[in-house]
Amino acid sequence: MRLILGTLAAVTVVLAAPAAAQSVGMQVVDTAGAPVGTVTAIQGDNLQVKTDKHEVLVPKASFTLNGGKLLFGLTQAQFNAKIEESTAASAKAIAAGATVNGTAGSAVGKIETVEGANVTVSLTSGKRIQLPATALRGNADGTVTIGYTAEQLDALVNGSASSATGGK
Repeated sequence: MRLILGTLAAVTVVLAAPAAAQSVGMQVVDTAGAPVGTVTAIQGDNLQVKTDKHEVLVPKASFTLNGGKLLFGLTQAQFNAKIEESTAASAKAIAAGATVNGTAGSAVGKIETVEGANVTVSLTSGKRIQLPATALRGNADGTVTIGYTAEQLDALVNGSASSATGGK
């Protein structure tokens, strides 16, 4: 599961590191020089970091370039614990009755059911769509978001019968 851990910026060492100096394959170390993980991808203003247990997106501002490595303000154990905490909060938020917000921040529907790895969302248009739970992001504050607008979801339902679970 990929997460963007924006809240970690507040607990990490935050000094300006040139974006060009951050590259795939760079080692991420804690303030004592112990390994935390490795950069596996760069996605916009985020670096995808793989630890011994997880692979997540972290804002570039959370790192400082130091001696050809990226310095991070958490140990590997602390980082893994934060990821697991965030993952648990995300999973808890994806529950029946939760409002789903789209890319513009406005409600696009409500979660009707969660069955295994699938979630059925009742859209504000009255239609329903079944999605993998990984298409939704539960947030620590209990909200749920999806990377689509209401119009885009309606188009998915109308254009792909396999994605729709029915309509009204």
